[in-house]
Amino acid sequence: MSSKKNINISSRKIARRRGYMAERKIRGLFEKHGWKTIRAGASLGEADLICIKNKKCVLIQVKCTKKKTFYYYDFMEKEIEGFPFFIAVDFGYGKIRLLLPQKKVLPSDGVPLIDFLKRH
Repeated sequence: MSSKKNINISSRKIARRRGYMAERKIRGLFEKHGWKTIRAGASLGEADLICIKNKKCVLIQVKCTKKKTFYYYDFMEKEIEGFPFFIAVDFGYGKIRLLLPQKKVLPSDGVPLIDFLKRH
């Protein structure tokens, strides 16, 4: 196996691990604010997390980046089967934004996740 191939495999593992850690962090924040959460897993569809509280259900796709701009190319609908669909982007250093899907996401877009959780 070539050195370049090893680097690509390692980079993918690191990215997957970083995504998993962001998902755990966001799931923990929802649970801390009284939400029941279910980790949907990659094979179950567009959402990573199913979050339920007070007869309300929201579906969350979790993303993370170290960059100042995140480009999102996945599911772009605002609902799945009538349930609200959001993306949660972890920009690091506690800057987690929750917003409806859009292609270009900045750290100022949407609302801080913590504000959403305090209101709901």
